[in-house]
Amino acid sequence: MKDVCVIGGNRYFGLHLIELLRDSGADVTVVNRGSAAPPAGVTHLVADRGDEEGLAAAVAGRTFDVVIDQVCYTPHQAAIARRVFGGRTSRYVMTSTIEVYDPATSASITPAVPGVPVTEESVDPASWPVQADLPWDDPERMAGVLDEPTCYAEGKRQAEAVLARDSPFAFATVRSAHVLGIAARDFTGRLEHYVEHILAGRPVTVHREPFPTSFTHDREIADVLFWAAGAEFTGAVNASSHGELGVSGLCDLIAAACGRRPDYRPADGGQASPFSFDRYYAMDNGRAERLGFDFATTAHWLPEAVAAAVGPRKDT
Repeated sequence: MKDVCVIGGNRYFGLHLIELLRDSGADVTVVNRGSAAPPAGVTHLVADRGDEEGLAAAVAGRTFDVVIDQVCYTPHQAAIARRVFGGRTSRYVMTSTIEVYDPATSASITPAVPGVPVTEESVDPASWPVQADLPWDDPERMAGVLDEPTCYAEGKRQAEAVLARDSPFAFATVRSAHVLGIAARDFTGRLEHYVEHILAGRPVTVHREPFPTSFTHDREIADVLFWAAGAEFTGAVNASSHGELGVSGLCDLIAAACGRRPDYRPADGGQASPFSFDRYYAMDNGRAERLGFDFATTAHWLPEAVAAAVGPRKDT
């Protein structure tokens, strides 16, 4: 793995990934719109990955051992990538998400049985239907077709489907669990949401019977993507730490670090807080482990993530 191209995603865990690749001795090229420069020692190409002509011009004359696509959200973007990088790389790795398994976003997905984490086979990219005629490139029009969570999950499923079929390169997709920050602040703000509410004594809205889900952390998901880039497997792998966690377990840990008690309030049909689910929502990471990746255990790293989020706010 000498020449690697990373599309987008050079913040948060994407920054860790780029540093891992660079420090391994790989020649790393980052392609983004120029909003954030990559670390030193990395080639930077400026292009919008949704602009096929611009992307092709940016990578003209270059070939890569592997491409890691951090920002592929729609089947249109996937189709552009397949055309532009066909003949330029022999391996393509896409960063995907646990949201592809969300039954609330597709009637074709069977809800998981409590206690039985979902495996990759439950959403097969090779057979998932692609709706190329939807206005994927127009967020305002798409808002009238699919709500935001459905658009995100379905966009990822259909992007996987495009890249899994008849592509001129080997394709792998890494379906990440919910990512919490240890070494870097979580730019989604979901962990901070709970810290701020608990410190301020504000109510935390959760489902009356919240179910557990799967988590990973910023260093671990970067490690998984680094491993996937240099591996030979194809298809989907789930990336999650061992050990499921419910929202109350997360909040209780935060509350202990804050020296406060969480004030839980039932959502009762309203908007629940992040990571509160009314259905079982956990992934099986067995395929990745059988292929050679060794996951951490959530209970081992979560206190560090909580301390990193609580510390700066508790002292103010």
